[in-house]
Amino acid sequence: MNRIFLIMLIIGIPLSVIGGMLHFPTILMFVIYCLTIIALASFMGRATESLTLVVGPRVGGLLNATFGNAVELIISIFSLKAGLIGVVLASLTGSVIGNLLLVGGLSFFIGGLKFKVQKFNVFDARHNSGLLMFAVIVAFVIPEMFSRNLTEVKTMTLSAGIAIILILLYIAALLFKLVTHRGVYHTKESEENIETEEPEWSKGKAILILALATLVVAYISEKLVHTFETVGEQMGWTELFIGVIIVAIVGNAAEHASAVLMAYKNKMDVAVEIAVGSTLQVAMFVAPILVLISLFFSQSMPLVFTIPEIVAMVTAVLLNIVISNDGESNWFEGATLVAAYLIMGLGFYLL
Repeated sequence: MNRIFLIMLIIGIPLSVIGGMLHFPTILMFVIYCLTIIALASFMGRATESLTLVVGPRVGGLLNATFGNAVELIISIFSLKAGLIGVVLASLTGSVIGNLLLVGGLSFFIGGLKFKVQKFNVFDARHNSGLLMFAVIVAFVIPEMFSRNLTEVKTMTLSAGIAIILILLYIAALLFKLVTHRGVYHTKESEENIETEEPEWSKGKAILILALATLVVAYISEKLVHTFETVGEQMGWTELFIGVIIVAIVGNAAEHASAVLMAYKNKMDVAVEIAVGSTLQVAMFVAPILVLISLFFSQSMPLVFTIPEIVAMVTAVLLNIVISNDGESNWFEGATLVAAYLIMGLGFYLL
């Protein structure tokens, strides 16, 4: 798999530059940009994993929080700059339902085909359930309900206030999980595994690769954003569908593959952490950061989603909690989650 991503990178970066200069067809460039970003995301993920093993699990957790959704964050910033507020909000929705239903579902399904019952940390699952309920159902639904009776300025003020609260609580959650209550969520065996596992790259090499990949992602993401309007018109895709399905999958593709691979190896704690942990990053860190960054652009982004987006996210959260709160999974539960994602994807496509 790593060799495939390397080939995609070697071919994709030159084509991204040359194609942009020679004005290749927009659809072709859209595909090239997406595949190149997916390959870059895989290298960013490997660099972050190597750094985690070098600096230890505590700092590693902070690194994962920072770079876990870096690709999507970069794409969203350029989308905000271009005034594509709908695409950004839709991509946040797509990340939430994609991580909880598609990634979580495929992990449970693929792992369940090999193992009849797979177990993961039930305390971790319940802790994440509470945060998901707060981040998605409370922090995302409240702005939509209150905005109906507020002016645009007051709605933006409410959104900025909620964004700051979400970021502070996310930092508190990291401290709780990685410092003050570390023993509850990290068993002695898992820490021994971390200590004995060798990093793929040295600290210096991992930092260099992470920095270079981030710069290239920023360059290609800006080009990708400018193809959305043309691709939408030619393919018959709405702004909502591009954000919910396309941007969300491209921004998290490598992470999705890692979760499924971990489940196949019966490392369900890791697989669940990727799926649910990434969702929490999006809801409590990426979304609030984007709201605050939008204040510096000509068009600010309130934390107000459409009714279909809110219903989809709330449904995904509740279904994931019901299925994963017992700390066990099987292939049928995975199939149920994937089926819910397909139904939602069909709905967004037809909107």
